Amino acid sequence: MARRRWHNRSAACHSPFTIDITLPDSVNAAVAEVLSRTGRTAPVWEVTDEDWQQIIAVNMTGVFYCCRAVLPHMRARRYGRIVNIASIAGKEGNPNMCGYSATKAAVIGFTKSAGKEVATEGICVNAVAPAVVRTKILEQLTQAQVDYMTERIPMRRTGTPEEIAAAVHFLASPDAAFVTAQCYDASGGRATY
Repeated sequence: MARRRWHNRSAACHSPFTIDITLPDSVNAAVAEVLSRTGRTAPVWEVTDEDWQQIIAVNMTGVFYCCRAVLPHMRARRYGRIVNIASIAGKEGNPNMCGYSATKAAVIGFTKSAGKEVATEGICVNAVAPAVVRTKILEQLTQAQVDYMTERIPMRRTGTPEEIAAAVHFLASPDAAFVTAQCYDASGGRATY
């Protein structure tokens, strides 16, 4: 059984966690615990190399790996739907979230490029860019950050997971046959382009 000790580096706080890296639930639980204690927001000059690489790995490289893995199978079948999750932060940038904003912008660019590469093969590749959505990720942010994002939404509220799922459902369906290489905003009116 592969186990690893993860030391949480935060200001003056070090906390060990035991993770069974062969079990996704164990990894996810440990990551959630670390994030709940430290959060992931910081100004550029305080972002560590480790945090930066982790954000890139999860938000950008993970999207690439998943798309690369499924596209050959979709191409062989001449049909497929990929819906990547971007963010309004990828279009506008949010302060103290440089890594998140940068990698979500990369997801948008990657989606547009990949969608055009397979546009004649019955495969549609799109992204959804939510504004702030009421999920557990908000527990990592300060109330000031949540307020900053919500104040920019003309509907003056957060989105719900169900509202984002509805956009994803459409883009993953046969009904979206003429929609590819697009970034659909689910932002309550926040996005301007």
